Amino acid sequence: MNHHPDRLRSIAIIGGGSAGWMAAAALAFAVGDSVTIKLVESDEIGTVGVGEATIPPIKAFNASLGIDEIDFIKATGATFKLGIEFVGWGDSDSRYFHPFGTHGADFDRVGLHHWWVRAHLAGDSTPFDDYSLCKALAQENRFGPPVDNPRDVRSTHDYAYHFDAGRYARMMRGYAEARGVTRSEGKVVDVGREGEGGRIAHVRLADGREIAADFFVDCTGFAGLLIGRALGVGYQDWSRWLPCDRAIALPSANHGPLAPHTRSTAHVAGWQWRIPLQHRQGNGHVYCSNFTSDDEAEAVLRANVAGPMLGDARQLRFTTGRREQAWSYNCVSLGLAAGFMEPLESTSLHLIQMGVERLIRLLPDRNHDPLNAEEFNRATVNEWERIRDFLILHYHANRRCEPFWRARAAAAIPEELAYKVKHFVHDARLVSPDDELFRNPSWLAVYLGQGVIPRGYDRLADLRPQVDAPAQLRRLRDVIRGAAATFPAHDAFIARHCRATEVA
Repeated sequence: MNHHPDRLRSIAIIGGGSAGWMAAAALAFAVGDSVTIKLVESDEIGTVGVGEATIPPIKAFNASLGIDEIDFIKATGATFKLGIEFVGWGDSDSRYFHPFGTHGADFDRVGLHHWWVRAHLAGDSTPFDDYSLCKALAQENRFGPPVDNPRDVRSTHDYAYHFDAGRYARMMRGYAEARGVTRSEGKVVDVGREGEGGRIAHVRLADGREIAADFFVDCTGFAGLLIGRALGVGYQDWSRWLPCDRAIALPSANHGPLAPHTRSTAHVAGWQWRIPLQHRQGNGHVYCSNFTSDDEAEAVLRANVAGPMLGDARQLRFTTGRREQAWSYNCVSLGLAAGFMEPLESTSLHLIQMGVERLIRLLPDRNHDPLNAEEFNRATVNEWERIRDFLILHYHANRRCEPFWRARAAAAIPEELAYKVKHFVHDARLVSPDDELFRNPSWLAVYLGQGVIPRGYDRLADLRPQVDAPAQLRRLRDVIRGAAATFPAHDAFIARHCRATEVA
């Protein structure tokens, strides 16, 4: 078999953690042993490793590598996640659920949410998320996989996981090394380039070793050693829209039943996450340093964590934004090297996953056709900006009274987001393109959950007197409540099927 003389022969992944080892595992599976893959990481640098809540596409990533779901859950101490409960994001007393899956089921050609808006405007106070099976399950700490029958309401939920990011990286490492990826321990001190400022030729480690490759993947975290420092790619700062710039992470012992959802609680100048794993609970406080001090932020977190603390608080500082180009010359950046968005909708690992999948689809040869990088960067910008706008919506649509939140509600928002909000407020019209990560059910959850109530609804609803919408809505709520009661408790489901191998 003749190999193309210009085919890619070697890839060097610089940096480990979730980004490095997910890239190593997926690339090794995709290219087999026809490309040499090396990974360089330094134990002394450590990883951020707080990306513990995920969204449903992670299931497809694991499945594409042939990883068994039960094995994965046991190895990472995972629990199931049906969505996110948002507490205090509308006004300080509000709570709503952002589900994975749909709200109920349409019973007419007019969409369910239009019938809900019409009923709400006429005085019905039923929350919109009462039509979500995910919420009904989460409320009672129940879980089970969806049934495979589209006519059954028990098929309308989806799920992701909460898991230990460090254990996941170790699992990916084992997978990658079993498929020929070699790991070098070492700290990068220099990046050598071809000619005068050409593509990257090698990285030099502190002990003098040089690691050369045809292609490089920068997973060096916020430092961005290759993409930023060596190649000089700039960083687009998004803090005018998403001004939270710090986080404190603090693990605690589990307390009470295992919740099958993430909780995000708004505080005076930011918000707190609660992520239940089998062996502990992840907690953190994301906040804006212009409106509160580090000490105050840590005090708020400690006051709002149930159960004993399991370690020291770790502080992170960040600037929300992205690299001007995720791919430059012969280098792609993944994870924090590519940019950062606060973990409000658990997108950190997803952005790594999509970056890896996109790289595999656009893998270059040794000539590095610029069209590959151009398409990678176009798709990356599009994905990052749509997610950014969805996060901004949470802040924009708040009705809280503290200075931080008043400033967020009053701040200008990106044009495309303003267009979406305008159409929704006018007559409940959803105008998100189909290729967005967050689809209509997600937008509906945040709009209606945070009190963005449209002034009108689909005109067709008033032209269909034959539809007894109030009765249909009532029936749907009853069916969902009844269906939820048939699922087992989340803890019991895990104990029976996928108890972690090491509950630390």
